[in-house]
Amino acid sequence: MIPILLHRIWQSVLVLFCIVTFCFFMMRMAPGGPFDQERALPPEIKKNIEAKYHLDEPLVKQYFRYVTDVFFRFDLGPSYKYPSRSVNEFIADGFPITVQLGFFSLLIAIVIGVGTGLVAALKQNTRWDYISMAIAMVGVSIPSFVLAPLLQLLISLKFGWLPVAGWDSFAHMILPSIALGTAYAASMARLTRGGMLEIVRQDFVRTARAKGLPEKIIIIRHMIKGGLLPVMTYLGPAAAFLMSGSLVIEKIFDIPGLGRHLINSALNRDYTMTLGMVIFFSVLVLIFNTAVDICYAFLDPRIKHE
Repeated sequence: MIPILLHRIWQSVLVLFCIVTFCFFMMRMAPGGPFDQERALPPEIKKNIEAKYHLDEPLVKQYFRYVTDVFFRFDLGPSYKYPSRSVNEFIADGFPITVQLGFFSLLIAIVIGVGTGLVAALKQNTRWDYISMAIAMVGVSIPSFVLAPLLQLLISLKFGWLPVAGWDSFAHMILPSIALGTAYAASMARLTRGGMLEIVRQDFVRTARAKGLPEKIIIIRHMIKGGLLPVMTYLGPAAAFLMSGSLVIEKIFDIPGLGRHLINSALNRDYTMTLGMVIFFSVLVLIFNTAVDICYAFLDPRIKHE
């Protein structure tokens, strides 16, 4: 297990280095700059500002300075729009809120998605199967930015059951979590059904039934581990995207998470803020994918890691 983990960490570092390099030069190629305004700054002032942030240096020197700060000091730099605060501080402020949104969305996706998929697989070709998959198809087809306003109109404005926006109490978390987690729940339901139906036809399941084991024991001990492998593959990037928040959902429900900072940084051409958010989200994806690879070894010992 240790060699596998070390190999995955080394791969993740290389991938992250490529992401940092690509995003750095793409940001510099974009038209405009962080200090370009409708009313141009005096040349002397603009020159002093660029010197303060080392933007007057050659691009290659800026790149090596930034890579050194990121990989060796874990410093994502200061915000060009808010010079008194660093990108690390913005992430520290917004990430706990975004994690809460992602956690509850992931919980909804797993409970509803896996549960619905199990029912559909165990009741194959019955009305429960058809109803479950029809609901899953609807869930996959409706984007979160469409579902969110519908929930606000119906649940909040018409019936007044839950707050329409904000993030002040548990009641404020319900609608955003449902809007964000529904599409993932629908995908998990379809993957769970497919994985379980494949396991049902395996010889070891037939052998367990021939030995007279109760169906409940067969499902828990023999079928679920193998049947959930497709879900685990999907769960890695899904968990990372949910934990890093949804830009649209946070905007619609006025949630003060990382999504708002990323949108504002892109509009303000805040190089370091945009780069820092992209790097942070990439690290989350790499961490969750590594965790999925490790979980694979526990779910299916037959899987060989090279």
